[in-house]
Amino acid sequence: MIDRDNTTIVFVKGFNLRGGKQSDASKFKCVYGWDVKNPKFVLQSDVVSIAQEVVRCNTPVSILNNPQRFVGTTSNMNQPIKVSVRMVGKEPLESIARPKRRLQLNLPGQKQHEMCVCTMLRNQASFLKEWIMYHTRIGVQRWFIYDNNSLDDIDDVIKLLSMDGNINVTRHVWPWIKTQEAGFAHCALRARDVCEWVGFMDVDEFFHLPTGMSLLDILRNQSRSSNSKVAELRVSCHNFGPSGLKHVPTQGVTMGYNCRMIAPERHKSIVKPEALNSTLINVVHHFHLKSEFRYANMDRNVLVINHYKYQVWDVFKEKFYRRVATYVSDWQQHRNVGSRDRAPGLGTRAVEPPDWSSRFCEVTDTGLKDRVAQMFTDPNTGKLPWQKSLT
Repeated sequence: MIDRDNTTIVFVKGFNLRGGKQSDASKFKCVYGWDVKNPKFVLQSDVVSIAQEVVRCNTPVSILNNPQRFVGTTSNMNQPIKVSVRMVGKEPLESIARPKRRLQLNLPGQKQHEMCVCTMLRNQASFLKEWIMYHTRIGVQRWFIYDNNSLDDIDDVIKLLSMDGNINVTRHVWPWIKTQEAGFAHCALRARDVCEWVGFMDVDEFFHLPTGMSLLDILRNQSRSSNSKVAELRVSCHNFGPSGLKHVPTQGVTMGYNCRMIAPERHKSIVKPEALNSTLINVVHHFHLKSEFRYANMDRNVLVINHYKYQVWDVFKEKFYRRVATYVSDWQQHRNVGSRDRAPGLGTRAVEPPDWSSRFCEVTDTGLKDRVAQMFTDPNTGKLPWQKSLT
């Protein structure tokens, strides 16, 4: 992707760089050409920045003038050029990336949407209807769904949801394993021109507004406040447990799980994509901002996330098979066993503890459950909209 400043942004997997910080750009080069491993047919340029799995390159002038430029040999006449990255003294990585100029920037004040959401998921189609329908009602206007090799019917679910005139959702295929941070960076760039604010969260996380406000109320109040340099709202997460259930609740997670841990753990963020640092460094929970901007912690009495982290065992055990974040160990590996990403006391094997259904339950919390019931229950059938067929 060729960015506003004419640099090329390349998403790269294979260097195994440290998370959360920049690496030494002088140790890398960007390579443009049809065959990036053939030195006779490539252009090279300096790396401006490299962090995690995101590389920003100085784009050669000839590429800027024609990003779809063809390399003029008989065998590749109809192939647009590629871009790759190499460590100094080594060959470039294999690449499918082709530099493409991004859409023209909308003028300030003309963002199409106030609130958008990016997520990366795998095999979560059965939970998607509730998540999108609920958040659309409280103010989310645009959805970017990054599909990380799902094997379920997610494509059909998204197509049917998108037929609703109030839901603007698209699916983006993102096949690379353990690249959530890069996927979120990619999504931030896509959302930047059309979204004033973007939330980065998972399908088992639900914004809850205890006062009854909407997300748009929160964002508009923030925009009207004197804190014009606040570009990230950090929202605390309450972790919910199985709540005594042994089977998937038929009315959905917001109605089924009502018991949680007392203390919040971690946060997720709503950010202004215009304010993100050019490196696009993120640690899933939040991004690095430009130096002139700062974050604010949201009051949990105003906005909090219900994280339905510890669901019934048949759902929860899927977390053992693969984690999507780059810098989080898979749970079957004997690494970082004490990480807060893991469930306490489970070890590395997906074996259900006898008392699983009663774990992680310290306080009953029906705040969101009550609001969902009031907002969505059909008075004639008693059903919620995600219990009904979309066809």
